Amino acid sequence: MNFTVISPLSRARRTERGAALLVALVVLVVLLASGVAVMRSMNSSLAGAGNLAFRRDLVNQAEQAIAKAVKVSYPASASKDNNYSAVPLAANAQGIPLALLDDTQFAAVGRTTNDLTGATNDVKIRYVVERLCINDTQTAELQGKEGCATPLSNPAGGSAQLRPGGSTGLAYVTEPIYRVSARVLGPRNTRVFIQSTFTKPETD
Repeated sequence: MNFTVISPLSRARRTERGAALLVALVVLVVLLASGVAVMRSMNSSLAGAGNLAFRRDLVNQAEQAIAKAVKVSYPASASKDNNYSAVPLAANAQGIPLALLDDTQFAAVGRTTNDLTGATNDVKIRYVVERLCINDTQTAELQGKEGCATPLSNPAGGSAQLRPGGSTGLAYVTEPIYRVSARVLGPRNTRVFIQSTFTKPETD
């Protein structure tokens, strides 16, 4: 009968190989887990960058509402045909007019036929214009700076008129500040809001 004698050195080598294999497996698992985490992070970053670019594009499209609002001349009283309120509208804590958040409230201010279409048919733009005055029937000139927000300084070359009583001094015609707020509805129910202000003379 033959017996194979296993030396202590061979046993040690086998033990070392087993330990090395175990360590290699642990390292492989750690690397795989790290790779998954990196991929998720990259996907999140790409998704975030894509959403930011998408929102910026909607903001750019909303500027057509501002351009349209600036071209119109506004009277002292409200005009639904122009989505115009002669006084500030009720707003939420973020300053967004409730008329842009609720169709019923919008119906009291403007008309849906004034809604604009963006670069694609699935982008809809709605806007309202507010005169920053406290009285909704008086002209801004009659209310003056006490009743209307006005620019801090009169622009060079602005309109001027003689003061009452034949005074030789000149007084600038009050030009109120108008605020236009726009809401953009995009794909995947994305909503973007923008606001801008401008000044111009009132119509009679």
